[in-house]
Amino acid sequence: MTKKLVTYSYLGLLLAMLYAPIFIIIIFSFTEAKVLGNWTGFSLKLYTSLFQGGVHHSLTSALWNTLIIGLISAFASTLLGTMAAIGIHNLNPRQQKAVQTANIIPILNPDIITAISLFLLFVSIGISQGYTTVVLAHITFCTPYVVLSVLPRLRRMNPNLYEAALDLGATPLLALRRILLPELKPGMISGFILAFTLSIDDFVVTLFTIGNEGLETLSTYIYADARKGGLTPELRPLSSIIFITVLVLLLVINQRAVKKKL
Repeated sequence: MTKKLVTYSYLGLLLAMLYAPIFIIIIFSFTEAKVLGNWTGFSLKLYTSLFQGGVHHSLTSALWNTLIIGLISAFASTLLGTMAAIGIHNLNPRQQKAVQTANIIPILNPDIITAISLFLLFVSIGISQGYTTVVLAHITFCTPYVVLSVLPRLRRMNPNLYEAALDLGATPLLALRRILLPELKPGMISGFILAFTLSIDDFVVTLFTIGNEGLETLSTYIYADARKGGLTPELRPLSSIIFITVLVLLLVINQRAVKKKL
């Protein structure tokens, strides 16, 4: 009994430390005070300002840039990561181990190292920094995560299904579309959501590859806003909406996964 109490208390404390800052932002998004922590009464003014165009144009632009870059990066990294996972799965065990180790290195690598490396690469080959470099950088660090999401689905799949389709006259492309992709779909969806979340969340890599042409994402906008001495109040409802959206997506995906197992 004491062991369970200690375990639950520890987990409760850990979860409280992780989610308390987010819940504080959500709570104070329902008041119009400009300073976080100053409750001036319940109000939806910040949400109204966010959706009716009362926010500064640069915040709206940063939000759209973040979503567009995130979607493009997630689609591209999901495609590349799925193809890479299929290729890795078809290697012999020794080659699989070597390639998987190479795939994990960018994940374990500190963000600052990845950011500096990509910055130097783009400068050396003469690519002007902006949308292109940010998207390429996000695809680069998101793809390994997609590989890790898709590979377990390949290992659980019956290998005879693909071979049977080829024996029955299907072309490799048709077998890929009708057999492999439906089996890999849950892993691809998980990889896409993870890549999209990582792209939205990234700051260091974006800062090093965004250039000085005026392009801003949410992370760089918040950084610049904080350096001015405060944060735009509308960031509180915006952060709350993003968190709740991601939470709902995860709950729906997990619920679908549980239903399929049953």
